[in-house]
Amino acid sequence: MTRPANSQKGIRLSDRQRLNWLRLIRSENVGPVTFRDLISHFGSAGDALQMLPELMRRGGGNRPIRVATVEDAEREMELIDKIGARFVGMGEPDYPPYLRHYEASPPLLAIKGDASLFEAPPVAIVGARNSSIAGNRFTHRLVKELGDAGYAIVSGLARGIDAAAHEASLETGTIAVLAGGLDKPYPPENMHLYNAIPEKNGVLVSEMPMGWEPRARDFPRRNRIIAGISLGLVVIEAANRSGSLISARLAGEMGRLLFAVPGSPLDPRSFGTNKLLKNGAILVTEASDIIEALTPLIGPLNGQKTGPMGGATGELPFNAPTQDSTLDEAAVSPMMLLNDPERESIIDALSPVPTDPDALIRHTGLHPSQVFLVLLELDLAGRIARHSGGAVSLLQA
Repeated sequence: MTRPANSQKGIRLSDRQRLNWLRLIRSENVGPVTFRDLISHFGSAGDALQMLPELMRRGGGNRPIRVATVEDAEREMELIDKIGARFVGMGEPDYPPYLRHYEASPPLLAIKGDASLFEAPPVAIVGARNSSIAGNRFTHRLVKELGDAGYAIVSGLARGIDAAAHEASLETGTIAVLAGGLDKPYPPENMHLYNAIPEKNGVLVSEMPMGWEPRARDFPRRNRIIAGISLGLVVIEAANRSGSLISARLAGEMGRLLFAVPGSPLDPRSFGTNKLLKNGAILVTEASDIIEALTPLIGPLNGQKTGPMGGATGELPFNAPTQDSTLDEAAVSPMMLLNDPERESIIDALSPVPTDPDALIRHTGLHPSQVFLVLLELDLAGRIARHSGGAVSLLQA
């Protein structure tokens, strides 16, 4: 398949910014949402890094926060370069365009392969690890037809349906999202795919540090990237308790189209997919079912792409500056004026029940930047949990 040169607009990070972004996202208690909030409040990763110890202290942290050092970041960049990969920041032209619209998208992705593949409309294929012969055969047929129609295939390099999807899309374009570091593929039996994907017509993607061995809790994190990269997600064989159903839930929360392949009611591997169909997923028996549903979202395949809700994909998801700037005193003055009673009023309003920040703003009557600053402080101190939709809850001591 021939693809146009990457036409996505965006701002290229300088080497200094990229290093600071990597340091910030690798620092203790800084996740994707916290990263975005820190950049929005302080204007640059460099300024945010300087503020981390003070923010954690204000949030009630009882020990120094671990801030990733320049040496740590430089070492990881050297390891990435050694395997022929690179870091791409959110807002840069080579960042997957649909993923950047998700609130918890990774600020930095390690990628290996041809980034122009992100220009093709992406469809995620997920399913059972212990897939049936029939399930694998259908996956091959479906993926071949989607690839021939110009679609890129996204999956998680797992056993079963994932492996079948990657195998069938090696020639037309496949994106594999890893749960561990880019140098730690899993499972071992899929090493042939791991090696072939960047050499043929695909991209390997990971948000995790180099050398990171995937753990059970890392796979749902990976699943959110699979769903976020894609316009739609197709589930082929999934039991009632299945990681594929987590991907399906995440896809629904992101506003992606959800597809499911029906199966025998006697096969436990079809219980999950059949339930998805009962709950409104689009039934798939052939590739045209997917293509017809996605065509209104993307328009002609050789035209300019649009976002999952029809908007342009070139804009930055937050106020990332074009260069490391000094701290804007006017922007942070409401935060600096926050006193202890005001801070306590925000903490007192929180509970183990997820609460929307807008409700906190209304309840306390404080400036939004003051509320979000306290949430940042509590997050860095490990005292709150973040939930989908931006809600937060207080963790029990």
